[in-house]
Amino acid sequence: MSSTHALVAYPATRFEPATVVDLSSKGERERLSGAALKGFFNLISKWSVRDEDARELLGGVSSSTFYEWKKSPSRLLDVDRITRVSFLIGIYKALHILYGDKLADEWVSLPNSNAIFAGRTPLQYMLSGGLLGMRTVRQLLDARRGGL
Repeated sequence: MSSTHALVAYPATRFEPATVVDLSSKGERERLSGAALKGFFNLISKWSVRDEDARELLGGVSSSTFYEWKKSPSRLLDVDRITRVSFLIGIYKALHILYGDKLADEWVSLPNSNAIFAGRTPLQYMLSGGLLGMRTVRQLLDARRGGL
């Protein structure tokens, strides 16, 4: 190798990357689905989300499917729905780290002056933005948690 193409080593890091869960695996989805649905129904209750909006947060499930899942949350979820629930649980967790319980549970329903929300509530933003809106809210809160 010539001296003009010297290898540059990256600095050492203590960061250990998280293991990525293979959501294409039916076994992994079976393992996660029940807990995901239970967590989802708990957080929409704490956030006082209307059932119609909760169904939309799940990607637009029918009323009958929603109430069936609510009664028996041991259903197999697809990748999209597990990802949606994962973002929402991450948002819930971040809010409870950043704020007291009362504000953390009200935050999604309060008008927000952040440019991302343009005066809308975070819930309205997530309902209109779908999965990408949920990801954006999660990233915003994670950045705030990190002091950015």
